[in-house]
Amino acid sequence: MAKNVIITGTGSYIPNIVKTNEDFIGNDFLNEDGSSFGYENEMVIEKFKAITGIGERRYASPDLTSSDLGFFAAEKAIEDANIDKEELDYIILAHNFGDVKSSSIQSDILPSLASRVKYRLGIKNPNCVAYDILFGCPGWIEGVIQANAFIKAGIAKKCLVIGTETLSRVLDPHDRDSMIYSDGAGACIVEEGGDNNSCGILSHATQTDTKDECYYLFFGKSYNQNDPEDVRYIKMHGRKIYEYALTNVPLAMKKALDISGVAIGDVKKIFIHQANEKMDEAIIKRFYKLHKTLAPEGVMPMCIHTLGNSSVATVPTLFDMVKRGQLENQEINKGDIVILASVGAGMNINAIVYKY
Repeated sequence: MAKNVIITGTGSYIPNIVKTNEDFIGNDFLNEDGSSFGYENEMVIEKFKAITGIGERRYASPDLTSSDLGFFAAEKAIEDANIDKEELDYIILAHNFGDVKSSSIQSDILPSLASRVKYRLGIKNPNCVAYDILFGCPGWIEGVIQANAFIKAGIAKKCLVIGTETLSRVLDPHDRDSMIYSDGAGACIVEEGGDNNSCGILSHATQTDTKDECYYLFFGKSYNQNDPEDVRYIKMHGRKIYEYALTNVPLAMKKALDISGVAIGDVKKIFIHQANEKMDEAIIKRFYKLHKTLAPEGVMPMCIHTLGNSSVATVPTLFDMVKRGQLENQEINKGDIVILASVGAGMNINAIVYKY
């Protein structure tokens, strides 16, 4: 009989430094060529909030790095699942930039962040394999997909999957897009379920597009022409990403749903990468349009308004918050069908259909 793969515990870490939109009033925002916008920052911020929905975001304190945040989230997930950490077969950690220390321009990924978390957890078992994956914002979901494959193949029974990032350390202060990004971490325990357990991962889909889309997100120099040429920051072609996501993410979600055999009307929640409120709303609308129906009110929980875009951490953080009843007017109950979906650098997209 086929194995069911279930999420038995979740955890997240929300940094305590709040960065509001008003904190960017003093920034010298510039166009890509270094020229001035020609209008005040108040208007820049007003337009930014109208599109993204972001009013504030969270930054990690200077003494913490991505692996620290991941460790905090992992501890909570292990406690929530009520498992012995020594029984973990895999620790899969998704990130993009490694451990970037505060006020540093250098990424540190030696040893891997997964190894650092295993060390911090005090796990002695050498058969607990720890490794990182670089898959852009969809990294945590892809880690869950990999854990699912390991368990179904019979080579693992318990996996810890973490998504952690400190994007505040790689931001160009002269780029208005820098207001999008934030820090955070989310984690879950993925386990083999009982043969008679009907819950768990029902299906999934993943796609990588690189022909024209490879460098929609990239590392580039500051918009301030006087800054050092060799210092790089996270950059994006926002319009191209929007168009790509709107076209491709609904199709990936539909593919996963079709494989699962679940009817669109049975989907209770969609936990989508918290990238941009308008973009996420458009994706959900397009997804339901593919099924010739309208999206139910409240089907898409959102935390971007106060937490910003923390990349790989957004979906596990959002899922954990709703699971714990920490998001107003949002809940999931036993037996609910949910979809986890993301899009990001690569360009990569993925989706999981899951019965809670």
